[in-house]
Amino acid sequence: MTLLATAVINEQVRKYAVPDFNRKLDPALYLLDPFEFTTRYLLGSYLCSAAGGVFTAGMVTEAEVYIGSCDKACHAYPNKKTPRTEVMFRQGGCAYVYFVYGMHSQFNVVVSPAGTANAILIRSLEPLAGLDIMSQRRKTDKLKNLTTGPGKLCQALGISSKLHSGEKLDGSLLWLSPADREYPHCAVPRIGIDYA
Repeated sequence: MTLLATAVINEQVRKYAVPDFNRKLDPALYLLDPFEFTTRYLLGSYLCSAAGGVFTAGMVTEAEVYIGSCDKACHAYPNKKTPRTEVMFRQGGCAYVYFVYGMHSQFNVVVSPAGTANAILIRSLEPLAGLDIMSQRRKTDKLKNLTTGPGKLCQALGISSKLHSGEKLDGSLLWLSPADREYPHCAVPRIGIDYA
């Protein structure tokens, strides 16, 4: 199921203080149930990247949960371990980044204890830091087009499947910084995968 945030991006002025991007999610949170983690800790948190030695970040506004044991749309269904999906079976708290359509990387957060293949696809961000770099990487100056899709946000933050899949999310390259407030959300059907 997709969990969509209900808050609207304010492109003019943010009505709260700049987040402390140096804070990181407690590693124990990545071992929670994927739906609890997504609704309580992931939505509204900040995905931070130091890829290419440049800091960029955005608030997570949309996510999609994939359960390896029973979800036909999950790459690891039905708990199938392959060289591609091996990362999903690691202990929660690392990145599963895969290449799709021959052109886009897509970033997922691995959750749950080791041996359980669950991952959460980050579908969109509200861009907050490093906007000039994001614009250069995306070749657009339209703020609302920087990170409104899984491929777009990976390009904007410099995240690639070759360099970042398996990367721990408590290091200095990729990390999630905690939300500073509760984030309103709603659950809706997943996009483009009715069969699952």
